[in-house]
Amino acid sequence: MKRRRITAALCGAFAIAALAACGTSSTGGKGQQESVSAAAGAAKEEEAVRDELVFVNYRDIRDLNPHLYAGEMYAQSILYDTLVSNTEDGYVGCLAKDWTISEDGRVYTFHIREGVQFSDGTPCDANAILANFNAILENRERHTWLEMMNLLVGVSAPDPNTFVIEMSEPYYPMLTELACIRPFAMISPECMIDGSTKNGVNGYIGTGPYVLTDFVTDEYAVFERNENYWGEAPAIQKITVKVIPDNQTRILALEKGEIDLIFGKNMLDADAISQYTDREEFTVGISAPTSTRHIVLNTTHEILKDADVRKALQHATNRQVISEGIFYGLEPAAETLYAPTVPYCDVKLEPYAYSAEEAGRLLDEAGWVMGRGNIREKDGRRLELDLLYNSDSVTEKTISEYLQSEYLKLGISLNIHGEEEQSYRDNMKAGNFDMVFNICWGMPYDPQSSLAAMRAPVYGDYAAQQGLEDKAEIDEAITRILTSTDEAERQELYEFVLTRLHEDAVYLPLTYETNKALYTSGLHGVHFGTDQYDVDFASMYFE
Repeated sequence: MKRRRITAALCGAFAIAALAACGTSSTGGKGQQESVSAAAGAAKEEEAVRDELVFVNYRDIRDLNPHLYAGEMYAQSILYDTLVSNTEDGYVGCLAKDWTISEDGRVYTFHIREGVQFSDGTPCDANAILANFNAILENRERHTWLEMMNLLVGVSAPDPNTFVIEMSEPYYPMLTELACIRPFAMISPECMIDGSTKNGVNGYIGTGPYVLTDFVTDEYAVFERNENYWGEAPAIQKITVKVIPDNQTRILALEKGEIDLIFGKNMLDADAISQYTDREEFTVGISAPTSTRHIVLNTTHEILKDADVRKALQHATNRQVISEGIFYGLEPAAETLYAPTVPYCDVKLEPYAYSAEEAGRLLDEAGWVMGRGNIREKDGRRLELDLLYNSDSVTEKTISEYLQSEYLKLGISLNIHGEEEQSYRDNMKAGNFDMVFNICWGMPYDPQSSLAAMRAPVYGDYAAQQGLEDKAEIDEAITRILTSTDEAERQELYEFVLTRLHEDAVYLPLTYETNKALYTSGLHGVHFGTDQYDVDFASMYFE
């Protein structure tokens, strides 16, 4: 066990946690201690309002360097601030109080909020922001999944209150990506190692409302309110995050009053949610769809290169049964790659309705007829496919076993196997799969960032699409989407791309994932934001 106490020696001061959405106001009363006199005349302190929140996560906070991708995002989002924030009401200023965009859409000029300091006392001015961008750009290749990194020409700080970004082309998702904690959160330059962050940092110092004061690896982390925060102070003074890997143990801890809040799409299963919907002492929250749980079909595979086989699998998959039988309806059945609630994705596409008859017809027409052992064959080859899943996901294993049973009824032999997360991801990225589980990236990365990443071997999408005849057309349209300044043209291009991917049947959507929360009813202000990975502690309070 590794224990660290955060002291002034660590990068000069306590580390800070930023608002999940900067610029939002806290609500509710602040925790306080009231002193009352006892009848005997002795002084007695009484806590009028609770000012400590006990949160839970399934693993440790890990490396919270905001310019890399290893740390827990909920922790990074309460440690660091970005130039702007993406809210339900649109973009709002954070470290930048406002900004202007040139007429050609290529130059962004940010006016930096004055008087903001990192918790080590370093000014968070344009020069500090320039130092952060220089550190990010030093590791540019790591961040090219964001298209803005490919279009960015230069950054500068003409004076301490002005920061400028120049692009080679206009880029409509620019502010959306700048609002992403990773990699665009600002860390104190004093925490950089020789001006660099790509090989690590020597502390986690930000500009937000909380400071990280203590953590024990794989046990807990403690964040305390920054009394010198530049914005409105949050109501809750202290956040303690406990590490509890097991679902059932987390539930028992909530029951015993040891924790106050469980939050996250993978932190609660459907059984747990269903048990608490009618309990007065607890509150259940379910968000709108955040991302799509789906299976990627490798179009370079000898069998799956046939679009009719891919379409047969679409019709052979009963999404409603998966939604209701495995997720109790908490994850709605998905008919398309992106939910219609995602910007630009309310496209009229004809769903692949569940029909064993239609699936069988398509396989027959493709030349796959029933053979030995009730497995279809064609030219002496059996209709056998392999489905790869993340062995750390109980849900993916359950879905795999269900599909294995259902497909067998149609004469499809589905071999399923799970691998630990890193191996699973490595094989997906390399295209070493017939079929593989995946999810869309969710807000704020859908649809623009996840589509842009299909053009390069970022995840399994690029490899899986190599067998598509219209791959080049799809990629070209995605590129045009990102640089288009015409809203109508952009919508038309999105419709083209989403229609092609749907008709190519390269993605087999299963359910729309939802974010989930379960918490003690005395806690208020819990809500789901525009970023599915944020937990907006700054809006929470006890009554």
